[in-house]
Amino acid sequence: MAFDYDLFVIGAGSGGVRASRMAAAAGARVAVAEERYLGGTCVNVGCVPKKLLVYASHYSEDFEDAAGFGWSVGPRRFDWKKLIENKNAEIERLNGIYAGLLDGAGVERIEGTARITGPRSVEIGGREITCENLLVAVGAWPFLPDIPGVEHAITSNEAFFLDELPGHVVVVGGGYIAVEFAGIFHGLGAQVTQLYRRELFLRGFDDDCRTTLATEMRKKGIDLRFGTDVAEIAALPDGRRRLTLTSGDPVECDVVMYATGRVPKVEGLGLEAAGVVQGDKGEILVDAYSRTNVPSVWAIGDVTDRLQLTPMVIAEAMAFVQTVYHDRPTAPNHENVPSAVFSQPNIGTVGLTETEARARFDDVVIFRETFRPMKHTLTGSDEKTMMKLVVDRASDRVLGCHMVGPDAGEITQGLGIAIQCGATKAQFDATVGIHPTSAEEWVTMRTPVAE
Repeated sequence: MAFDYDLFVIGAGSGGVRASRMAAAAGARVAVAEERYLGGTCVNVGCVPKKLLVYASHYSEDFEDAAGFGWSVGPRRFDWKKLIENKNAEIERLNGIYAGLLDGAGVERIEGTARITGPRSVEIGGREITCENLLVAVGAWPFLPDIPGVEHAITSNEAFFLDELPGHVVVVGGGYIAVEFAGIFHGLGAQVTQLYRRELFLRGFDDDCRTTLATEMRKKGIDLRFGTDVAEIAALPDGRRRLTLTSGDPVECDVVMYATGRVPKVEGLGLEAAGVVQGDKGEILVDAYSRTNVPSVWAIGDVTDRLQLTPMVIAEAMAFVQTVYHDRPTAPNHENVPSAVFSQPNIGTVGLTETEARARFDDVVIFRETFRPMKHTLTGSDEKTMMKLVVDRASDRVLGCHMVGPDAGEITQGLGIAIQCGATKAQFDATVGIHPTSAEEWVTMRTPVAE
């Protein structure tokens, strides 16, 4: 049977674009459909604009810190509209780059919503298209709970396009998006309350990172409230919002932003027409090579609910192309993936948490240091940095590295290489540090934490 395309990709996010380009480079006839914007969540309402807002929000502290180094900073004024305008211009530039990459690779771009109609067919804009292989890379979408008045809340999608900076923001959620936006809004001058229904946010991260960040955020003046949730949201006549908490307490604010997780964006996709099996959350179930139960249908990225990180979906895309178009079956590696939370201060982490390590290994040794960074010896700030190594005593292998502090994400990238290579604590100790830096602490920690 002759197909219209060798590969049809639904979703032109980071994974879909990479898979399309690399498959086309291997000689495949490729088309990619996108209903919203090129670059997906990461480029448009995720990693990139969020990091730009993080940079913007940190200037308030930088201005304050400058005094300790002899700088006199004059009157300051923040312009939210200017920030959003500049952010939008940068995103538009990146959209253009993605379009150029696809066009240059010979990939056909199709604008519109694609719906799967069979194992090897899709429909888009009234056009029926056939393909030998179908790759689903549609990502995920913010989740909103079913509570009274939730229509009066926004998600991170809308937060990037607010007309003005709110005076008081309530952030609901305890994941990395929630803590990052709490820091963004606070740094830009808003009053921030963050609510989380469990006892401590950032579930799944190392406990020392979680407790350290909570302490530092409270020092900055962010109102963290754990063990509580929103029961109801009401819109007030003046445009503000009144939240009734599960404790019965009321909270009034200008904006309530939900960051309570993301769910696979599968509604209306037509997976049932191809017989693709899904999990309890709607995620597309795949094998180690990103193949579904239907041999011609594959899926990568957030829609599979494996590891929701942009570099990971790119790795999955590359593995898919190796498997299908280079006859080299390649399973993406989801272990020891370094990641960062651009909270204030940052979190950088790679490898096993202490809890995970103790569940897998008989004898785990912990090395941990908490200190005031050199910069703050003159600023007067009491912000602390925490660095932690998790080590298997039997093999001396470093199982995990965890940090809370400035530039933690930048520092952790290099540690990811060491962990991936199976570095031992002795090899860390034998490495000469760079002085004076916070990063040198990774190779100077000698005394284990007393158990």
